[in-house]
Amino acid sequence: MTRGPQPKPNAVRRNSHEHAQELEASAQPGRELPRGLGIQTAGAKRFWKTWSTAPQTQSWVETDWAELEITTRLVDGFYQGDNKLAGEIRQRTAKWGGTVEDRARLRMSLKGEDQDPEDDSSPEPVTTDLDEELYRLLND
Repeated sequence: MTRGPQPKPNAVRRNSHEHAQELEASAQPGRELPRGLGIQTAGAKRFWKTWSTAPQTQSWVETDWAELEITTRLVDGFYQGDNKLAGEIRQRTAKWGGTVEDRARLRMSLKGEDQDPEDDSSPEPVTTDLDEELYRLLND
């Protein structure tokens, strides 16, 4: 037994949001990691590269890039062993649409997001530095 009125036979969803955005799923050109930040860990460098080329950056202005620089410094501190920074990093990346759930909340979608990930022919990244960092973090 259902509650409420019966749905109309040819119902059409009309709740599109005026601020919803659809982004190209392709990687953006990105920016170089500023040397003045003094980033030391491979994890933070990888974080910068990932976010600077993310589809979300196609609409970023200078203040957004400044926020990425600050967050990258926090990520560098995290990889150096300051685990208290994890929550702050998560909050900041959520505002950019870091996960599928974050993008849904922001009404952000990526064109071509449903493509098969097995078609990606890019080479596997070398994770030697990451393994060493993780080992050091876990053994402190």
